Amino acid sequence: MTSISLSGITKRFPGVVANDDVTLTVEEGTVHALLGENGAGKTTLMNVLYGLYEPDEGTVSVDGTERAFDSPRDAIDAGIGMIHQHFMLVDSMTVAENVVLGNEPRKWRGLRVDREAARAAVDDLCDRYGFDVDPTARVADVSVGVQQRVEILKALYRGADVLILDEPTAVLTPQEVDDLFEVLGELTAEGKTIIFITHKLGEALHAADDVTVLRDGKTVGALPTADTTREELAELMVGREVLLDIDADAGTPGDTVLDVDSLTVTDGDGIDRVADVSMRVRAGEVYGIAGVDGNGQAELVEAITGLRVPDAGAVTFDGEDVTQRSRRHHIEAGMAYVPEDRHERGLVMDSDLVANGILGSQRAPAFTTGSRIDWQSARTHATDVIDTYDVRPRDADATAASLSGGNQQKFIVGREFERDPDLVVVMHPTRGVDIGSTEFIRERLLELRDEGTAVLLVSSKLDEVTSLSDRLAVLYEGRVMDEVDPDTVTEEALGLLMAGQHPEEQ
Repeated sequence: MTSISLSGITKRFPGVVANDDVTLTVEEGTVHALLGENGAGKTTLMNVLYGLYEPDEGTVSVDGTERAFDSPRDAIDAGIGMIHQHFMLVDSMTVAENVVLGNEPRKWRGLRVDREAARAAVDDLCDRYGFDVDPTARVADVSVGVQQRVEILKALYRGADVLILDEPTAVLTPQEVDDLFEVLGELTAEGKTIIFITHKLGEALHAADDVTVLRDGKTVGALPTADTTREELAELMVGREVLLDIDADAGTPGDTVLDVDSLTVTDGDGIDRVADVSMRVRAGEVYGIAGVDGNGQAELVEAITGLRVPDAGAVTFDGEDVTQRSRRHHIEAGMAYVPEDRHERGLVMDSDLVANGILGSQRAPAFTTGSRIDWQSARTHATDVIDTYDVRPRDADATAASLSGGNQQKFIVGREFERDPDLVVVMHPTRGVDIGSTEFIRERLLELRDEGTAVLLVSSKLDEVTSLSDRLAVLYEGRVMDEVDPDTVTEEALGLLMAGQHPEEQ
């Protein structure tokens, strides 16, 4: 029996066709992966199914009945729940309070919330589906993996038979990913239907029964996962053959370029976001930092790159103490930086690519004539970055805001990599870019290393940070848990370190 059928779905936004005659069929009691690069139209399609968007063309059918959803409430009433990538929980409330929020059991003629009944309802759901969740725990005190289960419990409490998960593994440790896949198996065993949005080939093949691939808003493939391979799916996603695995030789490290000594960064509440961190990055090597997002990576990088002054410790770059020097000084001294937030830190969104291409280098001799900017040189530089890094559209006059997120990322990476730096500090270099561009960026990063550049790499993608790094530190709650050899460390050991545990403690 077919649980969900989307037929001929087209959704247009000004200047963009996000979904173009898309078809999706999901069988009841299965896990179905919706696979594609960022911008392929996956989330838009699921927002149509969930009632957040009304399609311009096409039909939605649930259990053989055509439906028209005007809002998420209509979808929920039809048994469809959606767990968004960014959780919608109230940290100060308990698990049970979050699960029943908006649908609370009542007592005293409906005047008071029946908290005991709420806890009992959540306990029953946990028992039924094998969830290890304490209904009385505060959401702020539980792990990200447990918070995700709370979101799933919310949907189940409201009677969902179909669950949509948007990039469900983005903020999970490897162990939490394994736990999630076990949960999905338990749900389908109870007859639930799962659709999960992803751009990760391995997860689609491991966790799903079937996969539908979108590219540029169109359906380009729909097949059982047992009948396909990573290579075939990658080619469907990108439209050409892709080299998926990185075969990197070891670097040849030279002198220390970056020396971070006992660095501490404290936030406004007096909490150490970075706590006594020390590391050295040498010329000709990639030093990787792994960890779940939000464990001090951003604050550490800001202190290293001159965006904030640390509360204690020192940063030495090329033998110079730059702890309290400006960001401009860091750039002029030869430190390139690919930021985590490309909008806030990487681009001036309303400016064209010509201007964005010389951000931080406005005073460099290559882009000045006397006291004025040489705009022709700036245009030539922007065009070279656009061509080399396959930025689309190929228009130096386009504003940064007009580009997709993936193309914005490619432009920033190109601008920073082409500065001829002594050190590249790069956060999530391939986040949001297609597989083909990911391949190119990783190869270019290794080329920089082999040319003698020092590279500090922060990435939430374990395959990326382990395959590119010569040495690897794991950060948890602002502290370096350990420095490991990426060639020999196991994924299980990394996952434990990312969760704040040493493997020998198990």
